[in-house]
Amino acid sequence: MMPEHSLPRLAWCSATEADLPLLARMNRDLIRDEGHRNAMSLADLEERMRGWLRGEYNAVVFRQADRIVAYLLYRTDGAGVYVRQLFVAREVRRRGIGAAALGLMAREVWPADARISLEVLAHNSAALDFYRALGFVPYAISLEIQGRVLAGGTRPD
Repeated sequence: MMPEHSLPRLAWCSATEADLPLLARMNRDLIRDEGHRNAMSLADLEERMRGWLRGEYNAVVFRQADRIVAYLLYRTDGAGVYVRQLFVAREVRRRGIGAAALGLMAREVWPADARISLEVLAHNSAALDFYRALGFVPYAISLEIQGRVLAGGTRPD
């Protein structure tokens, strides 16, 4: 990971409705990159993002020069900060932008004593390695199964 001071200046601002098409495209890329099974269309992703922003979530976009290179979707509550999505554009990954983005939020937005939590798909080793390198530690494990399997159906391999 590159030291933050060697990064080109990373600036952030709250996302607006005008950012929704870009956020939906970046969310689609996130879904593909992490191997998520979500099959929502781009229009559906945009509408879902709109609902989140009108509800309890905040979205932040990160810029280098005049280009948006990342976004972060989060909510705060009494338990701390929950990061739902962090996405860095493919062509600028592995340059410290994700770490710098989280660091900016921790310094400038989130309460200093906030517990920051997030979820990572179990098979997404790159994301797991990234967050562990920042100091995140496992807290809970989420498990799932198809109802028909519990009802006595055939178990998947």
